[in-house]
Amino acid sequence: GHDNALAGGKRPLHTIIPAMVTKNDALVGPFGVMGGAYQPFGHAHVLTNMIDYGMDPQQALDHGRVFWGKDGVLEVEACVPEAVRAGLRELGHTVRPAKAPWGGGQVIHINGQNGTLVAGSDGRKDGMAAGY
Repeated sequence: GHDNALAGGKRPLHTIIPAMVTKNDALVGPFGVMGGAYQPFGHAHVLTNMIDYGMDPQQALDHGRVFWGKDGVLEVEACVPEAVRAGLRELGHTVRPAKAPWGGGQVIHINGQNGTLVAGSDGRKDGMAAGY
């Protein structure tokens, strides 16, 4: 059966893992990524896109994803450029196209200068970023 099938004495594969990001004790914003075993990797991917690469929430969520399949093969979404795929192969990874998009997520970023909110909603799932 499924890894998360209900059974006595069993722990779930994962729990829902929304997150709150802070910087210097100030709230930067909440975010969450869904997708089973992808979740921890997805959280790291979205945060890396925003913190290290300066992407806004929508860009960070839209960015192409890779993830290891249960057999250890690196599955790559269709939007990941072939040059990146080739680079992964050169590093020794076995790469195959992902059968479906990985995960989904939502991000709200709070601008520390003026308090405005910038949000993103992952097109891989239902949802939207809306302001008021």
